[in-house]
Formats: sequence, structure tokens, C-alpha cells
Amino acid sequence: MEIRKLTGKNALVTGAGKGIGKSIARSLAGAGATVIINYNNSKESAENLAREINLSGGKAIAIKADLSNAQEVTDLFKQIHNQIGDIDILINNAGMAKPQPSESIRIDDWSEVLNINLTSAFLTIQAAVPAMKQKNYGRIINISSVAAQTGGVIGPHYAASKAGMLGLTHSYAALLAGYGITVNAIAPALLETGMIADNDKITPDVIPIKRFGQPEEVADVALLLACNGYVSGQTINVNGGVYMS
Repeated sequence: MEIRKLTGKNALVTGAGKGIGKSIARSLAGAGATVIINYNNSKESAENLAREINLSGGKAIAIKADLSNAQEVTDLFKQIHNQIGDIDILINNAGMAKPQPSESIRIDDWSEVLNINLTSAFLTIQAAVPAMKQKNYGRIINISSVAAQTGGVIGPHYAASKAGMLGLTHSYAALLAGYGITVNAIAPALLETGMIADNDKITPDVIPIKRFGQPEEVADVALLLACNGYVSGQTINVNGGVYMS
């Protein structure tokens, strides 16, 4: 008999129109959660995913919001509250990669990457936490990157944004531990998604197990963390052995 551990829970997956977020949304829906598929630019993909989940017996809705914009985050949470209630599980996956030589990075590039990759997570956590505290229950999972640990190959702006996700995770894990809220990070490396498609520096040869990872392998870890109430403040590395801790 299938155990649907997340039945009755509401999960927001940011940047869920494609890649890792899409796989996580499928995984959480399969475990019984009602999933909010957040997107900014990937409308068709997000709506198709919601349709797929609903047709397969799950529950999902797609909602657009630019999460680097504080007002749009506020509006997103109002829409979610009005349609299904409050969030129990928050997956901060929205992000962008902007490969650039360090000498060509300008302040606008820096701000864009930091706002989309890091500020968005701060805004969504701040919006989700009050209701989680009232329920004495919450699961927050921040998608970081091996770039936070090694510097990576995309650029210092990207590495800094993903390192910031780890600091954000540690701080909120400590602050929210007494409210039944766990906060963890996942640090993937070199997954077979659009983020690495156009970067000729990235090949399977740099990975000890000699293959790219799959988004579903990150989704497996996200599901574990969403179902577990005793793991908090941790970074789970899903990287094929690139960085060992």
C-alpha cells in the first residue's frame, strides 16, 4: 500500500516550471501534498505540469510571481491563502545562472543574480513563517549549489548567492527550531538541466562518478527532508562526489 506522507500538506515550490523544481513538485504531489507551482517566465511548462499532476490524481495549481519583488511575494501568498490555505512546505528553488568572466561582472549583473537567487528566498521565508509558527509545523528547503562550497564555474556572483543560501539556512534553522519548523539546504552539482547546457566548461569528466545528476535525484532528497522532522540546519550534497563533507 502506498504511503502518502504529505497528505493534507500544502507545498510551494518556487521556480517549478522546469528543471529541479519540476521534479520536486512531482515528487511532493506524489506523496500527497497540494503543490503550488510557482513560475515567472515558464508559464506553459508550469501549467502543463499542474495539469499533469491533477490528471494523475494529485493536486496542483500554477501561479506566476517574480519572487525578487517583495510586493509580488506578498500577492503570491495572498493568492495561495485564498485558494488552498497556508503553506506547510516551502521549497526555495527559483534561481538563475549567468555564466560570466569575473572581470565582466557589473553591479547590475551582481544585483540581478543576488536578487533572484537569494533575496527571493528571504522574502518567501519571511512570508511563510508566521503561519508555520501558528501551526507549530513547517519544512523549509533551500536549493543551494556546490558553487557555494567550491566557487564553481559560473561566476562569483552565482557562488555568493548560493553561499548566502547556506547562511540563510543556518540562521533560520536556529531561530525556528522551537516552533516545529525545520530548515535545510540541498547543494546539487552538475545536473542534467538547462542551466549547464550552454557551458562548455561543464562535462561529466569533472564528476567522480562520471555522469551528470538527474533532477529526480534532488527531488528524492527534497521529499526526504519534507517528511522528516528531526533533520534541521543541514546541507545535503547531491553532487556525484565532487565535494565531500
